[in-house]
Amino acid sequence: MNLSKEQKKILQEKLFEFISDGKKNLFANIIKYRTRYLTLVLEDIYQPQNASAVLRTADCFGLQDVHIIENRNEFELNPEVVLGASKWLSIHRYNQSENNTLNAIQNLKSQGYRLVATMPHSKDILLPDLQMDQKTALFFGTERLGLSKVVQEHADAFVKIPMYGFTESYNISVAAAICVQDLTSKFRKSSIPWQLTEEEEVDVKLTWARSIIRNTELIEQKLFS
Repeated sequence: MNLSKEQKKILQEKLFEFISDGKKNLFANIIKYRTRYLTLVLEDIYQPQNASAVLRTADCFGLQDVHIIENRNEFELNPEVVLGASKWLSIHRYNQSENNTLNAIQNLKSQGYRLVATMPHSKDILLPDLQMDQKTALFFGTERLGLSKVVQEHADAFVKIPMYGFTESYNISVAAAICVQDLTSKFRKSSIPWQLTEEEEVDVKLTWARSIIRNTELIEQKLFS
């Protein structure tokens, strides 16, 4: 059901009647730190443990959106690793076309995101040198194959994490955590408007409420039918 801004506010008030004061206070506190300024894009990540760890990291650092590209591999979660983090996130899955990667890229570009590929490249820069002066979508690929040529051709920038040992790469879940910690720290300390808009806050709170209340569809139908 497509709802107007006012209808969403009415629905939020109604759904919150079914939520404890403690949970509502938790929502109010966490929403202040939620952001869509940085988002993660996972291309063909098929290991459930790694995928789940990345989602858990996204939630812990306040990222609201994670984009999942499924070309060769289906995205799966490990409940013991994700620990329920997925229900607090807005997960966007691309698995309906022949070139899901391109669909994801076009969608993110239309929302004003700079596309940053996390991989070594002739034009790469080190993570500490990546400026967060614009909305950023951070792409991660599989540890074995890396990111696809489609991502590499459309990327606006390439970034790599400094390394000082013999091993050539980090585990993807570790790499995501390092990158997110660095980048969120940069923009949270700045004057950049990285917080959600008022309308986005309502949308996200609705998502959270729907994740813990049963039969929300029936409540919506009674309110707006």
